Amino acid sequence: MATGRTHRPATRSRGIPEATVARLPLYLRALTALSERSVPTVSSEELAAAAGVNSAKLRKDFSYLGSYGTRGVGYDVEYLVYQISRELGLTQDWPVVIVGIGNLGAALANYGGFASRGFRVAALIDADPAMAGKPVAGIPVQHTDQLETIIQDNGVSIGVIATPAGAAQQVCDRLVAAGVTSILNFAPTVLNVPDGVDVRKVDLSIELQILAFHEQRKAGEEAASGDGGVTVAARTESADQGPDGDVPAVMPA
Repeated sequence: MATGRTHRPATRSRGIPEATVARLPLYLRALTALSERSVPTVSSEELAAAAGVNSAKLRKDFSYLGSYGTRGVGYDVEYLVYQISRELGLTQDWPVVIVGIGNLGAALANYGGFASRGFRVAALIDADPAMAGKPVAGIPVQHTDQLETIIQDNGVSIGVIATPAGAAQQVCDRLVAAGVTSILNFAPTVLNVPDGVDVRKVDLSIELQILAFHEQRKAGEEAASGDGGVTVAARTESADQGPDGDVPAVMPA
């Protein structure tokens, strides 16, 4: 996921690479599913398959945690859940504010997975005065005029932005000024933040466009295999041209 600033160095204070950190939630999700089924141990191959990575990479990642498993037995599921949760900081309560309570913000507020993963929605904030006081997921929406006070009173360090793109940077600036140091951005724009502030961007339209690219490629390959080996480029050269023989513009972002 892209951020609006230069990334920090590739290793963290305990020497765990960022790529490993990014995979820890995948392992935790798979392990949690095993724990819910009362599975006591799991092999590296089984866990790697469940997490969608190769087993060698998994064993390397776990070595940074000091966990090597037991030959012939595998990894203790409950202990790994605890280890990874502790490393990710999920053994403590993290108050979170969500700014922008439209359809997406309301859906995030109603998501039941936050609490079970160490996050507590401390407040819902919106700029629309008509929203003030209305309960969403049992939490009354508060006006953006109170943003700074809410953050300070609740000790919030993580903010979620679900506003329209035009309002996102201003909201981001206010969150940072109030003491928020980590932001999850759902707005379709790149945020500029100072050093020391982490931003994770979630853009569903970009992910769908990437999937559309792969679907188009698969369709082209299937068509090519049915044309006796004629290449996709050769078959589509004329189709790719506009009415004046020019290649049309690509799909807008």
